Amino acid sequence: MKKIINSPLAPKAVGPYSQAVEANGTLYVSGQLPVNPAIGTVPETIEEQTAQSLENTGAILAEAGYSFDDVVKSTVLLADMNDFAAMNGVYARYYTKDMPARVCYQVAKLPLGVKVEIDTIAVK
Repeated sequence: MKKIINSPLAPKAVGPYSQAVEANGTLYVSGQLPVNPAIGTVPETIEEQTAQSLENTGAILAEAGYSFDDVVKSTVLLADMNDFAAMNGVYARYYTKDMPARVCYQVAKLPLGVKVEIDTIAVK
């Protein structure tokens, strides 16, 4: 059985999808853009954008009763692979032990012209 998860502390989906879906003890969090849900703006730097994407992820995790400690896999999409080190520096503040598996890709373009998008899978 699946359960749709929506947090008012994360931006609404920009398309026909849910913020997250929980099924059989696994939470699938859709790619989080670095949109501040309170004011709808996107910060400028890759560091700020990575932090906002992860804050949005954290809000969804919490809404579903999970935390960053429950994350087993992340996918990071970057508009520019030259931002990898800066993104990694911020990412490391959110994942400090028992790191999840992760892949990182450079893509041609991301929604809203952002620099980063991060999706997440967590397991209880």
